[in-house]
Amino acid sequence: MRGFRITAPVVVLGALLAVLGAGTAQAAGYRYWSFWEGSGSGWAYATQGPSLVRPDDGAVQGFRFAVSADSQDAAKPRHSPDFAKICADTPARGGTKRVALVIDPGTAADAPDGATPPALRTACAQVPEDASSAEALASVAKPLRYGSDALLCAISGYPVSGCGEQVAQGTGGSETTTADASAPTSAGVATGGDGSDGGGPSAGVLVGVGAVLLLGIAAVAQARRRRG
Repeated sequence: MRGFRITAPVVVLGALLAVLGAGTAQAAGYRYWSFWEGSGSGWAYATQGPSLVRPDDGAVQGFRFAVSADSQDAAKPRHSPDFAKICADTPARGGTKRVALVIDPGTAADAPDGATPPALRTACAQVPEDASSAEALASVAKPLRYGSDALLCAISGYPVSGCGEQVAQGTGGSETTTADASAPTSAGVATGGDGSDGGGPSAGVLVGVGAVLLLGIAAVAQARRRRG
């Protein structure tokens, strides 16, 4: 009886999928406060940290605490960027500006072990005209906590510890691991040690894929020689 014959290309494809699957299983995110800028069209991930941005009067800024791998999959604040509504009870005043803030501590799924996130809230910060977003936030949401690299670690004391720690993301839930050089920057972007974002396959996965392809090419060539 003739059995099913596994050809070299099938072996190569199976090995390649196994390597890529292993890389996906080890995907990681970071638990941190991301920073957003609001407009009529919704939220846009900020490209600079809150200490560098100096918003105009009428601006809306958002802060969201969550676990994400990079800016592409970061969770947005769960409240619309509605300046008129948030600052409705704060009249304009000479020499100052009004900045509407949405402060979203996220969900229980993103909270550190044993922590309960406080409720989402909004605030209208009335600050000097040259104030930064960080200064506007500090005026309504103290205490703030920053890391040594200027990463925003806590708003209104939440969370009480930790700062941009790496979290393994698997089907069984999140597991905190030791933070490394890939922690988010002060702008809230998760970056790798080489400056790339943390969303792609790791170097180890890519090396593994390359090794599998080389082995596959050799197997196909050997099979052809035997048939010849």
